[in-house]
Amino acid sequence: MAVAETQLYSKVLNKVKNRSTCALLESLLSMGFPAHIAQKALAATGHKTADEASKWLHSHCNDPSLDDPIPQEYALYLCPTGPLHDKLQEFWNESKNQCARNKAHEIFPHITLCDFFTCEDRKVEFLHEALKKVGDRFLNLFPPAISLSLHSSVSYLGFFINDAHANVIKEFAVAFATEASILADCRVKPCTKQLHLTLAHKFYPHHQKTLEQLAKSISPGQSCQWTAALYSRDMRFVNYQILQALFQYKPQNIDELMLNTGDLIYVDRSQQSDVSDGWVIGTSHRTGCRGFLPENYTEKANESDTWVKHREYTFTPASGLLPKNENEPRRKLNGEVHIPVMTKSVTQTLAFQLSQAIALRRGLLVMRHGERVDHVFGKSWIQQCLTADGKYHRADLNFPASLPKRRDGIKHFEYDPPLSCCGVFQSRLVGEALLEKQEAVSRVYCSPALRCIQTAQHVLEGLKLEQKIKIRVEPGLFEWTKWEANKIIPSFMALTELTEATYNIDPSYRCTFPLSSLVPSESYEEYVSRCSAVIKQILSDCTSNGIILIVGHGSSLDSFTRPVLGLPARDSNDFASLVRKIPSLGMCFCEELKEENRWQMINPPVKTLTHGSNAAFNWRNGILDS
Repeated sequence: MAVAETQLYSKVLNKVKNRSTCALLESLLSMGFPAHIAQKALAATGHKTADEASKWLHSHCNDPSLDDPIPQEYALYLCPTGPLHDKLQEFWNESKNQCARNKAHEIFPHITLCDFFTCEDRKVEFLHEALKKVGDRFLNLFPPAISLSLHSSVSYLGFFINDAHANVIKEFAVAFATEASILADCRVKPCTKQLHLTLAHKFYPHHQKTLEQLAKSISPGQSCQWTAALYSRDMRFVNYQILQALFQYKPQNIDELMLNTGDLIYVDRSQQSDVSDGWVIGTSHRTGCRGFLPENYTEKANESDTWVKHREYTFTPASGLLPKNENEPRRKLNGEVHIPVMTKSVTQTLAFQLSQAIALRRGLLVMRHGERVDHVFGKSWIQQCLTADGKYHRADLNFPASLPKRRDGIKHFEYDPPLSCCGVFQSRLVGEALLEKQEAVSRVYCSPALRCIQTAQHVLEGLKLEQKIKIRVEPGLFEWTKWEANKIIPSFMALTELTEATYNIDPSYRCTFPLSSLVPSESYEEYVSRCSAVIKQILSDCTSNGIILIVGHGSSLDSFTRPVLGLPARDSNDFASLVRKIPSLGMCFCEELKEENRWQMINPPVKTLTHGSNAAFNWRNGILDS
């Protein structure tokens, strides 16, 4: 890496608060990609994972514009989710069927908050920070239900926003524009005109009455959550037509474009005059390569299909109604895969039940962490993934893509190991299953072990609650210290380090059992006493209804539920035998019976993930054997 480039990268690193992006960038740099290209890949994939960015780079290896310093364009939209989203979906489909496509079908339903603006690739993370910062500031100011009124003309049909509500939304847009200009040095133009949600635009005049009739089926008061979403697009292809490949096409000549089914192609219709009939010349969204392709292998796609969602901030309404048709499947809207907080969303369920004064059950869900990397690769896992100069590299696909920064050095991960990639997947899958079951998690307590904190974070991500519920790190939830291999208390990551690594830690939480009170090689009686005191204090602090999630260790499932159920501690030998049988993400669930003033253990809300072993494979051994 050039000296100037290294200095620039270091300067950005020192300024960045969102450390997950730094970790993504470091992971790509460790693979040998130059900083400016790595940043370009992250911007093009929404700063989601290093894997996605790496795949993007590999697919763009022949992209002639890869080194060009061309930034993405960004826009901030306010998008409806939930029942209103479903009604809009019905309108979209019917208006297309009865009146053909119009300009509105190019983009999913939205209210424009900020017009498209450019942002340097190395500063995109600051846009994410600006959205989070302003969203937190406006969370309690945002209208619980936005008032919409239908407006129709010979070329436009849509909802206008009530002035009082529009003013708050405009203030949010202005605040974002201000923060983005300060943090990311962007010129952002917030929308100051009449705020609207377009239903149809630039349609034939004789379709107006039909569209108006279809629009009457959309109730403006329909239950809805609004999400401020940050999208990006490739500014080089604005106003290009978007085609999608229906079939695979293998080039017959060097100037033809390779097509995979589903590929999106940018086509400039003004450049097709000298092209043979039945052919077009276009640029692949997937590879960045340009060439000729048979047009009958494609169909028209939507402009927004090539956009990338970066970050979103959901404003939860103070109250709302669950729709009658809860079980209807959710679909793609206009080619854009929305991940709405749907009728089975925990937050919407909570809002509904609170508004109807229906008491939620009070439950305790105790969960073991996901698969830890040293249980897959053994105690020497760190030696397997350290380079000669002491840097981390991914020795196997099940190793973490990167490790969070810790001040005491990478070797301390030996006794405080992270999750494997499969462990991350397991955790998020459990969260998604809990969301599907409408389980209203209200508090999360976690052992200070990194594997537990990562599990809690990814479970919350699956629940769509990672921005709404903070993780309370409780040292008293750590496992029986007698089982620690090094016979000392591990050096855990500090709360500030965890926060810098973008784990949503609650810094205001005052733990019941300080870390300094953990005793190495404690007796079984000391361990049982600690667990009993900690869980009783947690239940005492959380008296409101909802599910308290405890993310701990295999031992936690027994040691934290027996005191709640009023059962005596097991014999230590029986206890050890039981814990050995508890799998990753194993869980127990206790439900409070208020009238009887006791707790009972019932079936957990979701089943444990079962999977088989997958041994390491080297193609040289066996495949080449005679």
